[in-house]
Amino acid sequence: MKVVIAGSSGLIGTSLVAALRRDGHQVARLVRRRAAAPDEYTWDPARAQLDERALRGADAVVNLCGAGIGGRRWNGSYKQQLRDSRITPTDVLSTAAAAAGVPTLVNASGVHYYGGDTGDTVVDETTPAGTGSLATLCRDWEAATAPATEAGVRVVRVRSAVVLARNGGMLSMLHPLYWLGLGGRLGSGRQYTPWISLDDEVGAIVFALTNPALAGPINAAGPAPVTNAEFNRALGRALHRPAPFIVPGFALRALVGEFADEGILHGPRAIPAALEQAGFTFQHPTIGAALAATVGRT
Repeated sequence: MKVVIAGSSGLIGTSLVAALRRDGHQVARLVRRRAAAPDEYTWDPARAQLDERALRGADAVVNLCGAGIGGRRWNGSYKQQLRDSRITPTDVLSTAAAAAGVPTLVNASGVHYYGGDTGDTVVDETTPAGTGSLATLCRDWEAATAPATEAGVRVVRVRSAVVLARNGGMLSMLHPLYWLGLGGRLGSGRQYTPWISLDDEVGAIVFALTNPALAGPINAAGPAPVTNAEFNRALGRALHRPAPFIVPGFALRALVGEFADEGILHGPRAIPAALEQAGFTFQHPTIGAALAATVGRT
């Protein structure tokens, strides 16, 4: 296939490009600077500008655009940046894919689509959108794929959990704390922390690209959900470090603002029902296996 990727330089995008090329696919990367390589094409989503050559003969578009959810303390300005970095690029790519007749669009989203107030209730792709800023962001993000859907493009919306990787994401922030002996649960620890290994995240996207019967939302989350306390105990075991501490909710709120309640102190017990029903096999089906594979590479 020829696969056009927006967000190819990020944590997931870099691994996805490598995986697709290993499998013999052609990758075209959208960049927001002057194109400097044969596989690069310039685009400017804020101006709705996209080099039309990028989509010629394309079999699929993958949209991974978005500023880091936990990258900064949330305030009004950063929350708007989170929206602008997702919704506008998605609308531009959806419209362009529809106009160019691209058969497939795989678009990023997040499991916090379901909100943070689901408690112990298991949620799957049939569960409606929740409430709160993060759930609303995910809902509007997915809604921006409408131009492609209405044009008959097969759209897969990948609702990703926390991606476990050695060189980025949440583990890169937690790892140093554990080596200092400062690891432990966040808040009560009873909230769920949805997770997926980077290998399985990339595998799920490739699976979505290569399985034409798959459409609609899919939860890219490990099949064995764990609470935050269980997650941190497993991380301590994987690192062979103690995890005795408790980071109280007020400290997290002071550090990251509203994101503490939206994305850390609450989380959905999400399961990958659609992926499993379609026949996807996880390389790392448990948190222990995912962390052992990830931490073992450091």
